[in-house]
Amino acid sequence: MKNYILFDTELRESLKPFTFTRPVSEIRCGILTITEKWNKFLQTKCSFKTKEYLQKKYKLQLAEDNVFINSAVIPNEKLVKEIINLPENSSLYAAGKWIASRVKSLEMEAETKNLVQINYEGDYRILEHIWNIFQYNPEEINADFELVTKGRKSQPISETNRVLCPENVFVEEGAKIEFAIINASEGKVYIGKDAEIWENAVIRAPFAMNEHAVVKMSAKIYEGTTIGPYSKVGGEVQNSVIIGYSNKGHDGYLGNSVLGEWCNLGADTNNSNLKNDYSNVKVWNYATGHFENSGLQFCGLMMGDHSKSAINTMFNTGTVVGVSANIFGGGFPRNFVPSFTRGGSQGYEEYRLAKACETASRVYTRRHKVFDDVEYEILSTIFNETSQNRVF
Repeated sequence: MKNYILFDTELRESLKPFTFTRPVSEIRCGILTITEKWNKFLQTKCSFKTKEYLQKKYKLQLAEDNVFINSAVIPNEKLVKEIINLPENSSLYAAGKWIASRVKSLEMEAETKNLVQINYEGDYRILEHIWNIFQYNPEEINADFELVTKGRKSQPISETNRVLCPENVFVEEGAKIEFAIINASEGKVYIGKDAEIWENAVIRAPFAMNEHAVVKMSAKIYEGTTIGPYSKVGGEVQNSVIIGYSNKGHDGYLGNSVLGEWCNLGADTNNSNLKNDYSNVKVWNYATGHFENSGLQFCGLMMGDHSKSAINTMFNTGTVVGVSANIFGGGFPRNFVPSFTRGGSQGYEEYRLAKACETASRVYTRRHKVFDDVEYEILSTIFNETSQNRVF
């Protein structure tokens, strides 16, 4: 029986800050994470080959017949069929990019040139840059909708709501929606288990919210937005992904952005997603240590796990915030805020590891989770790894 493993390649570096704290495939794009997509397509539970400090949390399961899959690749029906039928001792490539390898070995073959190369000529998506997460999100919502709801029946929608094209809306058990407006004429809308949409919220498809997520009163949610599990959202949000367990609970604008887990945006936090001169946005790349041209006119905030902003924080176009940053004060923070940094435009200092872990532990407790030694080791490793970025 084939054993499927999601393998982190060098793309992991370009997908930081989100891959500091998770394997690449644990990034959410659409309704599901990439891991969840592969699990559903393959009808199995994939394991992970990632950085050693993450491996205690994200386990690796080896067998005699292993199929290693590029964890940045987003599956579709045709691609999955190719991988399922991949012969032994062969690799699948698309336009020179490695997709998967099947090896009768206990380890990934370092010399992939010794494997038979098979070319895949179909369509597929791969996360190569952090902005791909929100860029692909509208189409991935629609694709995941079909995957998640196929053969199932939606829960009824209360008559207090105004819904355009209700056939494009799926509501899971326990979800509560009252006095909201949902326009599903341009895509799918997925409402997860025990999620809540409060009064006067206005939502345009494609849109997804996962289990126990909350859209607050009078929120304005534009197309291409995903709200991950146990997250709360208010104000105005457009084409953004909240991976999970994060809050943007108040007024303020979040556009063309990605938030990791355990983030919190203070009241009236806003981000710019368009430069005044309408030129392409440059974004910090951890792999190169430089800002790079995204090729996008619209690009907002990229915030790693455990980071927070105070009330009235203003983020400039294409700002990248690392892990466990604490941002406050007037004016615009830097376009790149290193991990374990506290402060703002008036200056920065190192955010002590002990204090960051203490805060994380409190936040976990609120969600009935435990910040254990494994979580501490992950943050401690990131703290040490990113020390060279903290030059103030």
